[in-house]
Amino acid sequence: MRPTRKLLTLTGSALLLTGSVFLLPTSALAGVAAAVPCAEAGLVSAVNAANAAGGGTITLTARCTYTLTSAHGDDGVNGPAGLPLITTPISFSGNANTVARSASAAPFRIAQVASTGSLTLNAVTLTGGRATTAGHNDGGGVLNFGAVTLTGSALSGNNAAGLGGGIHSSGAAAAATFTSSTVKNNTAGRGAGIASAGATLTTTSSTITLNTATTQPGGIYSAGTATLTSTTVTANTPANCVGSPNPVGGCVG
Repeated sequence: MRPTRKLLTLTGSALLLTGSVFLLPTSALAGVAAAVPCAEAGLVSAVNAANAAGGGTITLTARCTYTLTSAHGDDGVNGPAGLPLITTPISFSGNANTVARSASAAPFRIAQVASTGSLTLNAVTLTGGRATTAGHNDGGGVLNFGAVTLTGSALSGNNAAGLGGGIHSSGAAAAATFTSSTVKNNTAGRGAGIASAGATLTTTSSTITLNTATTQPGGIYSAGTATLTSTTVTANTPANCVGSPNPVGGCVG
């Protein structure tokens, strides 16, 4: 039987869902087409489409910065996120891409991952996120209740008034995995780079540096399981991992 293809049109861009329909009953491959490079509306539509399809891969236009001017996700509990809530397995396939909150926009984090969702970033930087409003102050870049995986990617220049300037993972079901990635220049109350509360943290060949917290540690705050392999945690203020509720093996200072 010959495979079939479907075309969806969202805000003027084409999303190609490829493969045999009967082989992909709950997931699809979604791509932000070159017709809408660097467009906020196209990216938001692609995330919504991937969620509706049960998950998918969003291919970003190479070397583009997607600037978010307003929040598009809010679960009514944890405050606003720039992207729609990630409720299914979604991957961003990037090539030197950045997803950034506009400097003139109201405060919001870049992404929130629900317990049912996962977010995978390949060659993508998330920057400019702000979780600074009262009661909604954890996870400046990403607030994670599911799974977050970064490969060749970065969390940079995000801010949280509470825990996790770069990312805050919360709950026993949550996991964050970094491979060949960087967490840099983030700020927070505690765990300015990474905060992990009851969650699992795994880093390989990655760097956590130049993150600044009001209260130590500035680099990694872990109240869960943390495994660091060939990872550099350095030059974080006021400490790299000192003050973490649980020891962070492989982290000095």
